[in-house]
Parts: sequence; structure tokens; C-alpha cells
Amino acid sequence: MLREHEWGDRELQEPDLRGRDLGDHDLRDRAPQEQSSEQMLERIGARSIPEFDGVHDVWPRGERLRAVRAAAAEYKTRFVQQGQVRAVQSVDVAAAPYPVKYAFNNAVSVPSLPLITMINRMIVVQYDDWNGRPRTLVFEPTVPAGSAEAPFYDNLQALVDKVPGGNLAVKLILKYFNEPDQALAKVGLTPQDVDFCTFDHLHVQDPRMILGSTEVIPGDTAPRAPLFGDARLLVHRRELATLEDLHPMQWAWYVAGGLGGVDRSRFAVFDGDIELGAGIALMWTPGHTDGNHSLVVNTPDGVWVSSENGISLDNWQPELSRIPGVRRYQEKFGREICPNANTLEDSLDQYDSMIKEKTMADACPGDPRWLQILPSTELVSWKRFWPVVPTYCHGGISYGRIRSGLGSEK
Repeated sequence: MLREHEWGDRELQEPDLRGRDLGDHDLRDRAPQEQSSEQMLERIGARSIPEFDGVHDVWPRGERLRAVRAAAAEYKTRFVQQGQVRAVQSVDVAAAPYPVKYAFNNAVSVPSLPLITMINRMIVVQYDDWNGRPRTLVFEPTVPAGSAEAPFYDNLQALVDKVPGGNLAVKLILKYFNEPDQALAKVGLTPQDVDFCTFDHLHVQDPRMILGSTEVIPGDTAPRAPLFGDARLLVHRRELATLEDLHPMQWAWYVAGGLGGVDRSRFAVFDGDIELGAGIALMWTPGHTDGNHSLVVNTPDGVWVSSENGISLDNWQPELSRIPGVRRYQEKFGREICPNANTLEDSLDQYDSMIKEKTMADACPGDPRWLQILPSTELVSWKRFWPVVPTYCHGGISYGRIRSGLGSEK
């Protein structure tokens, strides 16, 4: 993420792809990569979702898409019947720049600013796990300082530094609202209230700033303590493996060294799709990254889904879009979605994953044309970016009352 107050002379960085010795750690049981997914799920009161077993291996690809859609429809019926979460609430963290060409896969057909702004939101969910224990999950607790370490944003910063008036441009596209600990306090919680945290994927995330580290992060003066006490980071096995050994095509979007000094037992590593409890699931949605997953919650208004496969409902429902070129993209190529395309590690997988999300999401009561899909980073409606503004914007989510002290009920 661009740094509003840190300016200096830097050259564009090249990737350092040398292997990193992560070291040996004293683990609670054994290293997360050695634990079976079922063992981990049992420990945290979660379980796998059998409806999705094998659907991402079906061949040929047209048949796979049909299998994914059918499995999502089947699972949704059971998911809804199992109940709702206790409460869910989002808090804005930061507004960050993003290239228009990535946001809608080069579909925008009129001249526009090269960068738009999207809002990162942290979502707090309280639910009962399958052992009957009340739990608190924090989704997307992005630390802006960690995002700034990712090569994409560091290189973007270097380019802005060289542009006359770059400082003014930054003020138009970048805004900080809350650090994750401040966002947590806004919903009435303390770090000790959090059981788990998770990101849909680890682009521009530094796990050291979430889980703590025995090493000093460059720019800091001392090792960081865990942000959320004893909370564990839920991560898909493929996403963690990606961060451990980056391919050059992935490098720009990840924080190299982000695992340095991190106690590996703080990761709760899972495979495939899992449901954490009544009304909450982490659905494997590969494509944007290999280990991408989407948050799914059942609420009084029905099922919501959150991920960064798109940054606006226009991505999932291009046929309704008023952004110039997006509807035409859908019509021209016969596609149901218009993906967020900064990586496209597997564009067909991402397409299938977005159909999986659309099938799970319910219609919005306020306007049934639109689905209850909340991008984990959502395109802002600021007029300065017209005409690249969302056709419909949820602007957050809030149901029930988030309560501190749920641990006393455990």
C-alpha cells in the first residue's frame, strides 16, 4: 500500500527469489504442514464439506464448471438449514489504490484514471462451532504497513515519487480509517476475544504483523507481539505453501520474508472447503491464487459471500453493470463473470470459483437483482473516479450484536 508520509528515492525492486530457511519450531503437536486436515479441524470444532469433494478435479473443464455449480447448490441447501451465525459486523480499515486494468480484466472501454480506490474491510464474525463452543473470527485484518512491503505497492510508490504532484495524487486515492486493533475495539472486543483470524488469500499480507515474530521486521525496533493474543491464523495449505516458495509470477503480490520468526503452530492449516460452525464456512475458491478461500455466512437476510475474486458486484454480475465496457465484455465473450485479474493464476479456476460464490449467495432484500456478495476490498463510489464506480455497492455488513467475553461460555 502506498505510504502517505514516507517519501524517498528508491529504484524499482527486483525479486529476491533465494530460498529461505524457516527454521525449526517447537510446535503444539507437530508442524501444520504435517498435520492432517481432519486432525486440525477436529481440534478447532470445524469439519470438511463433502459436497465439494473432487469437484475441482473433474475433467473436461466444461463438465467441471457444471459440477462446481451443482455442488454449490446442493451444499447451500444444507448450509442454510444448519442455522445462522450469532453476529457479523464489518469495519473499514483503509482505502488503497488499484489499477483499473486489473479490476475488470481490461474491460473498461472509455478513458479513465489509471488507478481507482478500493476499501479494505475487516469483518468480525461470532458463531458456535460444531462442539458447541462460541467462537470469534476476524476476517481480513489488514495491517497497512504490511501491505506497503509487497513489491507491487513498493514499486508503485517508487513511480509516484517520480511524478510531479505525486503527493497530491496519493491524498486523492489513499485514506486510512482504522488499524485492525482499532477496528476490533470499535466492535467492543479485545485481542483476547479473538479465536481465529483469516485472509481470503495472502496477497500483500505480512503474517509477522498478525501472529508476531521473534525477528525484528525491517523498520521496527523490536520484534512484534501477536496482534490478537493466542488467536490462530486459518490458512489454506496451498496458500501457505505459496508464501513459503514463491514463483516469479507470484512474487510482486506477496511479502517475501513474511514468515520469518513466526511460530508455525499459530497456523491452522486446512485443505479444500470447511465449515467452522453453524452458518459459517470457508469455501475453497482457487484461481485468483491457488489457496484462495471465500467467507460464507448465513444471516437473517440469507447467505452472504466475501472474497476478492472481484472488487465490485459488477465483476460477478456484469450483465447489470453501468461501467462502460463491462456489460459488453460479458456479451462479447459469453461469460457470466468479469474477473478481478491482477494475477489469474488459473483463469478458468477463478471463473468456476466465482460461479461457486454466485450460487451460494442470496439476493439482496433491498434490490433483489443484486446478490449478497461483499468484496473483501470494495470499489469506492467516489465521483472523482467516474465512470469507473460500482453500479451497486453494499458498503459493509452488520447483523446481531458482537459480544466481548464469549470465552467465558467455553
